[in-house]
Order: sequence, then C-alpha cells, then structure tokens
Amino acid sequence: PPPPPPSSSSSSSPNPGQPHRTETLGFYESDRLRQLKRSGPADLSLLRFINAELTRGYFLEHNEAKYTERRERVYTCLRIPRELEKLMIFGIFLCLDAFLYVFTLLPLRVFLAMFRFITLPCYGLRSQQSLRTSDQRLLQPAQVCDIFKGVILVICYFMMHYVDYSMMYHLIRGQSVIKLYIIYNMLEVADRLFSSFGQDILDALYWTATEPKERKRAHIGVIPHFFMAVLYVFLHAILIMVQATTLNVAFNSHNKSLLTIMMSNNFVEIKGSVFKKFEKNNLFQMSNSDIKERFTNYVLLLIVCLRNMEQFSWNPDHLWVLFPDVCMVIASEIAVDIVKHAFITKFNDITADVSTQ
Repeated sequence: PPPPPPSSSSSSSPNPGQPHRTETLGFYESDRLRQLKRSGPADLSLLRFINAELTRGYFLEHNEAKYTERRERVYTCLRIPRELEKLMIFGIFLCLDAFLYVFTLLPLRVFLAMFRFITLPCYGLRSQQSLRTSDQRLLQPAQVCDIFKGVILVICYFMMHYVDYSMMYHLIRGQSVIKLYIIYNMLEVADRLFSSFGQDILDALYWTATEPKERKRAHIGVIPHFFMAVLYVFLHAILIMVQATTLNVAFNSHNKSLLTIMMSNNFVEIKGSVFKKFEKNNLFQMSNSDIKERFTNYVLLLIVCLRNMEQFSWNPDHLWVLFPDVCMVIASEIAVDIVKHAFITKFNDITADVSTQ
C-alpha cells in the first residue's frame, strides 16, 4: 500500500534536515522522546518528569509570526501615551479656541450684525433691481445666528445673578461624603446628557430662524425654540456651577476623602470601556468625549483655584497649597485615559497611528 500522506498539522518539521519535532504547549520536543515517554507505565517516574522539565528547550523561531505580533502589541502600548497626548493637546486647543471665541469674536460679530440691522433703511434707498438674490435677505443666516447667540448669552448672564453661590456652597458642604460622591456622579451623567441634547436644541433654533420661507412650515416657531434654548443654557450653567462647587468642597475638606473618592471614580471608567468592541469611528468619538471631559475638568479646576484665591485675598501662598491636589487630579485623569486607550487598541487590534489619520 502507498505510504500515508504527510501530516499538515503543526507537528511537521519546518526543515527536512532537522529531526522531527512536535509542539506541546509552546515547547518542541522530538517524536522519539515522546515515544519513549509513552513506552509504558514502568518508565514513568518523578525523576524522569523533573529531568524532562529541566532539560526541555524553547523553539520560539517556529512561531515567529505569533511572537512578532506580541512584540508589536507591546510597542503599540508604549506609543499610545505620546500619540494620545498629541491628540489631546490638539483637541484642548480647539476647545480653548471655541471657548475664547464666545468672549472675543462673538461680541464683535453681534455688533456688526446689529449695525447692519439698524442701517437697513439705508439699503432700501437702492434700486431693488441692482440687488442680488443673496442680498434680498434682511440679515444673512450667519448674522441671525450670531444675534441669537449674543441674546442668549446676555439673558443667561443676568439670570445667573439670581443664583446664590454662597448658599449653594454651604448647602453642599453640609452633606455627607457618600451623598456628595453620588451627587458628583449624577452631575457627570447629567452633563453628558445636557451636552448631547442641548446641541440639538441650539442647532434646531438656528435652522428654524434661517430656514427658507418658501418651504412648508414644519416646526413650532422661532420663539418657542428660543425659549427652549435659553432654558437649556441656564440649566446647564447651573449644572456646571454645582460641579465646580462640589469640587471646591472636595478641595477644602480636611481629610481629602471626597477628593480621593472622586479620583478613584475615574478608574471605574476603565472597566466600562476596555472590554467592549470598538471600531476606529467609535474610538474617535470616545476620544472626542475624553477631550471635552478633560477640558471641562481644567475649567472647573481653574474656577476652584480662582474662587479660593479670592477668599484668601489673592494670596499667592495659598495657590501652592492647592497645587498638589490640582496636579493629583490632572495626573489621575491622564493615567486613566492612557490605560483606557492602550488596552482598547490592544484588545481591538488597532494601531497607534490611528489618532494621526
């Protein structure tokens, strides 16, 4: 009879000139040695087992692809901190640009839009035949949006004057540590929900105010949308103030137990993220959320420091008292983001260069 075909399993020898070896749990040993071990129960002994364990070798070159992949995973985890921080710094500067825009360029844009609205009678002296189609609007859509942004900002600014910060601070300070921990977690969840739904409210207002008039009306009107936007901005501002007050209470507590609990809460985020399936798009969305969260924390820490400096008549010595706690909060946030992104990229086979693509 013809000889049996050679086996295509991992037991085949990689080179014809070398003795035949079989992989066993990551190790390779010759088939002759395996036959000697199976020759009978009389050959089994403790000394033989110890001798086999002490003399067997590792043949890693037979699994070159597997071990090369493991090494690349280690290099990817080592590159994650640098690539992640580059992305975070870029995103934080974008958030800072949007934040400063509200207090610098937006007032100028509102002034220009109001100036155009006041000087509209002068435009009526011109012949209508010389006007282009785009000039037939009273205001351009961008100018309408700027005016709404400015009006909402001014209204909410005056409404916030009726919120007593001192009463809020003492009310939160009188709560127990467990209550404050629960309150802070609820505020974080509410902040994410407000941010998601509030952007839709503002976009709906801008589109309702600038939608072409020849279309059929399918909305409740500009005024209801405007009041919804004012209410949202006012409630979100109160939410941020309560977050800053809670963080201020944590900084000013004697035993710092609340601050420790709040920082340890960040590590729970690792458990809820690293064991989930992530694609590149999902990882990008999570990175955007982390950038926004880190920028918000920086703003809250700045508010806490300014508030404490005001209480101590702007004494610079008190700033060095707060500095270790501020560094501890920032370091814990950075460590959590690095560990989270490192293991997400490891478990989902995502390269470290995805943040730069």
